[in-house]
Amino acid sequence: MMEIWQSLKSRHAAIAERPILALFEDEMRADDFSVQTQDMRLDYSKTNIDRDTRADLIALLEATGVAAKRDAMFRGEKINETEGRAVLHTALRNLDAGSVEVDGQDVMPGVRVSLKRMRQFANEVRQSGITDVVNIGIGGSDLGPAMAVAALAPYHDGPRCHFVSNVDGAHIADTLRGLDAKTTLVIVASKTFTTIETMTNARTARAWMVDHGGDPETQFVALSTAEDKTTAFGITPERVFGFEDWVGGRYSVWGPIGLSLMIAIGPDGFDAFLRGAQAMDLHFCAAEPLENMPMMLALTGIWHNQICDFATRAVLPYDQRLSLLPDYLQQLEMESNGKRVQMDGSDAAHHTGPVVWGAAGTNGQHAFYQLIHQGTRVIPCEFMVAANGHEPELAHHHQLLVANCLAQSEALMRGRSLMQARRLMEEKGLEGDELERQAKHRVFPGNRPSTTLVYERLDPFTLGQIIALYEHRVFVEGVMLGINSYDQWGVELGKELATSLQPVVEGEASAEGKDSSTAALVDYLIRHRDR
Repeated sequence: MMEIWQSLKSRHAAIAERPILALFEDEMRADDFSVQTQDMRLDYSKTNIDRDTRADLIALLEATGVAAKRDAMFRGEKINETEGRAVLHTALRNLDAGSVEVDGQDVMPGVRVSLKRMRQFANEVRQSGITDVVNIGIGGSDLGPAMAVAALAPYHDGPRCHFVSNVDGAHIADTLRGLDAKTTLVIVASKTFTTIETMTNARTARAWMVDHGGDPETQFVALSTAEDKTTAFGITPERVFGFEDWVGGRYSVWGPIGLSLMIAIGPDGFDAFLRGAQAMDLHFCAAEPLENMPMMLALTGIWHNQICDFATRAVLPYDQRLSLLPDYLQQLEMESNGKRVQMDGSDAAHHTGPVVWGAAGTNGQHAFYQLIHQGTRVIPCEFMVAANGHEPELAHHHQLLVANCLAQSEALMRGRSLMQARRLMEEKGLEGDELERQAKHRVFPGNRPSTTLVYERLDPFTLGQIIALYEHRVFVEGVMLGINSYDQWGVELGKELATSLQPVVEGEASAEGKDSSTAALVDYLIRHRDR
């Protein structure tokens, strides 16, 4: 296996300066370096991956046992080895297939019962006088549903949905301001019902509801497995929706964590969302690597990050309603693959997850694209855009949006040479040293890679496909790197220290034993606190 890694490194060294544009001398490149499934097309031709490189990448995928690990995941085997758990978010959208067993027990009857309860409850809420839903969670209990609700705004025909995650009191205060406590439903999303940020916000929302004439006994819902704690909070069992330990938080939007989305777009819309994800699951399991969209997206990521040593990737949806997608994928990828230890406990042999960031186009063009085009570091870009918007009366807006998206990927690849920049300056009447100086400022290095995902329209089915595509991409990259994509020990230490620091910050305990920086900062904050 190390021989394949080395071969890829050698290939990169040999072609690092080769213009991507030169690869398009092959008239079939655009088709040969694209993958299609349903009405979705992934184009990775604007990268420096050629046929020999791709063959090595596929050989690496096969040597690392991705297909076998994939099949084990879908069978319900405990591939999350550090926690001894199965990884079965795919079972939540397994609408038509057969049984899936964990420890010899078929989990699908429970999934179907849970989905039926969600549908019934969502219909009741949508037919009641509830005008607003406030989802309180953090991490996967917030980023997934918040992103999906925003993405599917054209399909909303239920109550307005709001999301609170930050323990900063400004978040809950700004969200509740202007809402009617008598017509607001609060969803508290916490598997353990102990997440400090979520429970702090939940208690504040409960007090607000009591103070303003609402009824927490009928207007609070819990998404949790800790029924003893939800009962102690005052939420009856029939208003509690649980989920199993084989569903990780950042993979949980397909089940009860997606209740706010189901309330917003209705059970039928939510079913279409699940079916889109299921379609991507079936494609991922059946297609050969060369025609497998998650695999080829993952191999492009491995090439750019581990082989080319490009440390970040920018996710750039040209769809305003996907403005929260980069945040969602940031957690999905960085919490999953931000590891330094392999499954066997040895140090990672390669850099693992990249830094994931981005924003919706065209806003990003007037913010950070300057760095992408002319900065000193190469940042692979992942564009996505729909063929159609949801506002036919504003079709000219969408055409301009699409033109911008395609222009950016072309510009990143083509660049502008010094000779071309000189001609531009000559046309402006410049000459001599000033011409040369100004021309250099207008050079674009080019040869900067990107992928583009295109689809017909952002509807529930398509959104399900997109999210599942990236879930499986994370899985493939994790397997190839030999790491566990499904634990997240890196979030624990800071939480533990915050618990011990809280009484110190409140002035009820000494900072003795803390480093001098932390102690001095606590002292400053206490001395300047309004009392």
